[in-house]
This record gives sequence, structure tokens and C-alpha cells, in this order.
Amino acid sequence: MRRGFLCAIALACMASSPVIVGTPAQGNYDLIVRNGRIIDGTGSPWYHGDVAIRDGRIVAIGRLPDATARTTIDAKGEIVAPGFIDMLGQSELNILVAPSLPSKIYQGITTEITGEGDSIAPLDDRIIENNQAGYKHRGITPTWRTLDGYFARLEKQGIGINLGTYVGATSIRRMVLGDDDVQPTPAQLQRPNQLAQGMDYVIVNGTLVIADGKMTHALPGKVLRGPEYVAGN
Repeated sequence: MRRGFLCAIALACMASSPVIVGTPAQGNYDLIVRNGRIIDGTGSPWYHGDVAIRDGRIVAIGRLPDATARTTIDAKGEIVAPGFIDMLGQSELNILVAPSLPSKIYQGITTEITGEGDSIAPLDDRIIENNQAGYKHRGITPTWRTLDGYFARLEKQGIGINLGTYVGATSIRRMVLGDDDVQPTPAQLQRPNQLAQGMDYVIVNGTLVIADGKMTHALPGKVLRGPEYVAGN
């Protein structure tokens, strides 16, 4: 547990902070991680050094023998590195239950991308009803309908990692056609663009891109067809 704890703190801090290379300034800090084997993400070989943190940001990296801090962690024998990015995470519901996401932090993951195929939003009453088993299992009441509303909930409660999401092509399909294996009408093929507003929806709601889940083996994602991909994108 000690090994995971040491790495998690340093990784979480380095994920959102710039690496300062060169002669570090001496001073008083909130936290110093000492004696670690630093892998700074630049491609350089690892090196021994200390990492100083103030106000939640890394302010110095290097040898800091005279620096002081309210908290000091001895990372001797440990690797201190930028946080890892999970490119296919599925924590969008779990983060509402355990905002700190220790299962990610203890692996050194500080950023997750989710929403491939089926995303946390958009939602309507029909989708919420069909998703009730998953919500009840986690003790969640969905108070959002859009990704903007979901992010507002995350911001209010706080989270332990960085989270980005796609707009799921399956989710858009569910909004238009439901969960059945049916062919869309020409009018329904226009609905995804009206719903997602192309890239405008992605930008306004803070998402990355519209993503499909064609490889999924469950309805409705496995029945997405060519015209639907075109309409959704």
C-alpha cells in the first residue's frame, strides 16, 4: 500500500503541472517528494531528484536539500512520473459514487477518456428508465440530461482525476430510435444532426468527438449501420 500511495500522490500532482527543468529555486513548499527516480515524460532517462509542490502545482524539480515543506514524502526506490491516461475508461457512473476513484489513482491513472459508443449523455426519460438497473445498483439518481448537466454535477461534487468524454454514437441512436434493431427513416436520419448539432454540440458540451462502438456485441450499438454513422457525424 505504501508503494501505491507514494506513486499516486506524485502522479496526481504531475498530471496537471508543468515540469521545470534546470536549477530549482529553494524555498518553503506545501509538499516535497524526495529521493524519487523521476521519469519526467520528455523521453529523457530517469534521474534521482526531489519534486516540490505549492498550491497544488509543481514549482521545482531537482535536488532540493535545503528546502522545507509542511509534508515530506520519502520516495526512495519509487518512480515519480506524470500520471497515466486511460484512453478507454468506463468510470462515468462510478465517479459519482466514489469521486476520488482510488481504483484509478492507485494505478497512477490521473486522466480518463470515456464515452465510446454509449456515453453518459444525452439522456431522455426512456433511456433513463431502461438504465434503471445500473443506476439503482450504484445508488445514483440521474439529475442530468445533457453532458453539460453531467459536468456541472461533477464540478459541484469534485473529482479525483481528470475526465473527458466522447458523445457516444450509440447514445445518439438511442435518443432517435430507442434500443430496437430498426431501420431509420430518412427523417430520422436527420435527427442525429439536429440532436448533436454536429461539432457544435461537442464543443458547447465540452466533449471530445462523436465516437462509435461498432465492436460492441450488445444492442443497440451492434446494429449501427453506415447511414447512421454519416448522420451522427
